[in-house]
Amino acid sequence: MALTILLLLVLLVVLLRQPLADRLWPQTRAQALLVQGRQALAEGRLDDPAGHGARQYFEAAQALDNDRGDARAGLAEVAVQALQQARTALAGNDLAQAQRSLALARDLQVPREQADAVAAELRRAQADAAGIDDLLLRADQAREQGRLVGATDAALPLYQRILVLQPDLMAALEGREDALSDLLQPLDGLLQHGQLAEAAALISQVEQFDPGHVALPEARAQLATLIQQQREQADRQLAQDHIAQAASGYRAILAVDPNDSGSRQGLQRAAMAKVRQAQALAADFQFKAANAALEQATELAPGLAAIAEGRRELASLQASAKQRVPRADPARLDQLLARMQQAEARGDWLSPPGESAYDALRSAQAIAPDDARVRLAATRLLPNIRGCFEHELQQNRIGRSQACLQAWQSLAPMDAGLASGKRRLAQKWVAVGNEQLGAGDLAFANRAMREAMALDANAAGVADFASRVRSANAGGGRR
Repeated sequence: MALTILLLLVLLVVLLRQPLADRLWPQTRAQALLVQGRQALAEGRLDDPAGHGARQYFEAAQALDNDRGDARAGLAEVAVQALQQARTALAGNDLAQAQRSLALARDLQVPREQADAVAAELRRAQADAAGIDDLLLRADQAREQGRLVGATDAALPLYQRILVLQPDLMAALEGREDALSDLLQPLDGLLQHGQLAEAAALISQVEQFDPGHVALPEARAQLATLIQQQREQADRQLAQDHIAQAASGYRAILAVDPNDSGSRQGLQRAAMAKVRQAQALAADFQFKAANAALEQATELAPGLAAIAEGRRELASLQASAKQRVPRADPARLDQLLARMQQAEARGDWLSPPGESAYDALRSAQAIAPDDARVRLAATRLLPNIRGCFEHELQQNRIGRSQACLQAWQSLAPMDAGLASGKRRLAQKWVAVGNEQLGAGDLAFANRAMREAMALDANAAGVADFASRVRSANAGGGRR
């Protein structure tokens, strides 16, 4: 046992010898590093990624004892020698080595004016090697041909390459200025058509080549105006309960400006609207649709506390509904489903009140929302309700088509076709409202305006119709 302990102690001493020495005698270790650094410096090994260069040795010595002036002096000498190596490489036309040595000298804070002088020589040498006159000719030709970006031999990349080598070359600066002005030509059209992403991408492209381009301040201001307009439009859509459209607008803005707080808040409000929608659906025993609404809310604002509360409420309502199902009167359920089938056979989808297929289904859903037969009946009824909407709309019976639409929304609140249905019904209200406004029936025109705006305020013709009705209201008219 004693022998084992002794062997372990010997092993620990061997393994920890150098770390212990570094801790107990840091001055000794630092001195050794300085010696190695001077040796590397004498041999011209200034920098070594493997850790054996003069720079690495002096930096390690400085890390052990930050107050050592000789370590700082060693690094300063490395910088001086690096700059000299850059000059030597330039003289030998080794431009890549000159670039590396100059970068090392700058890293170690060689006097700036000395580094700048070598850098200027390096750029001239690179320009001579690259053939500046030829590059400039190719850049000008590409600009005249309209090839501004998209390839290494396009105008702007070529001008940029020239200006890296000769930053003050006036011909290249003027050529780049003209090319950037040409590149910005489509911006007005993009802004006028509300193409936010494309306009932002174009401005960003110009900024990459010249952040100080003369046209950029106005371009940025125009982009900010478009962002504000689209945010306000999304706000209006959300106020009219067009949640998906509003969310799409907010997301489009955030794709361009991730820091736009108004759009982030808009997404949170959209998520809250989805939570309220889920609560209404759950209270109406439409648990699947309620859960889908909560999922959509989560996509809009993942960390919103109201979503978690909505899930708890949904779970509680589902549990309560399951407890009620066994107490549902089977005979009553059979009677309601039979009454629904009879109404379907007569084509009484929504009327007469209390005797329609829709009313019978709603009563069945109230007492047995999870019953397979009830769910099947709802699935069966939905196409007929959609057909009811289409038929009444074609016949210009807008009151009945609106009732069909409401039933459609109640049965399938997430149906992708609802938005189109609302838009077409809004336009139908506008068409009929225009006729009645022309006939002097201002009361009906006002009702048509309210109905159309509630359905889809962004539908074609709604805004113009509303403006005419308001003008008629202001001027007086027959009520």
